[in-house]
Amino acid sequence: MQNAPLAANDYEFLEDALLKYGDDNSVLNVSELDGYLTALASGPVQVDIAEWFPAIWGGENPDWQSPDEAKQFIDLSVRHLNTLAAQLGTDVQAFEPRFETTDHHGQSVTLAEEWCFGYLRGISVSNWPELPAQLAAQLELIAQCAEEDNFELPANFDANQHNQQLAAIKPAAIALHDYWVTQR
Repeated sequence: MQNAPLAANDYEFLEDALLKYGDDNSVLNVSELDGYLTALASGPVQVDIAEWFPAIWGGENPDWQSPDEAKQFIDLSVRHLNTLAAQLGTDVQAFEPRFETTDHHGQSVTLAEEWCFGYLRGISVSNWPELPAQLAAQLELIAQCAEEDNFELPANFDANQHNQQLAAIKPAAIALHDYWVTQR
């Protein structure tokens, strides 16, 4: 059960806890947490939970309402990290980044900004060394998306360009994971 995918109610619990205990320095939502944990699962070294867990909260663990609540959040986070590692390592077809969606002029638009921002946060905690040029270009695809401000899409939003950018993120994350696996 340590790497069984999370259920909808598990994601709801995580989202609620992030909203309840988070601040401007913490991971804001499940999409960002998914990107963060994906980078941790993908990096050159395994990062100890004593380092990566407080980083979710901007460096300081929350003052949990109860020990059970803290344990459940930790357990679900570790389980999701293990699931991502298993998917990226042996079942890449099952790997799907948890992007957000928004409504734009009556149409649903997928947004990856928060996921990409979380991914960069995970890289920072993992202290990734410099990448070869081809892989640095893959990482740049993710970094560019993290820099976008999608809180309000512009009136001249180009859906085709946006979708091309989104389509490049998953293969980039897989390529980065695969590279670091060979370096471990």
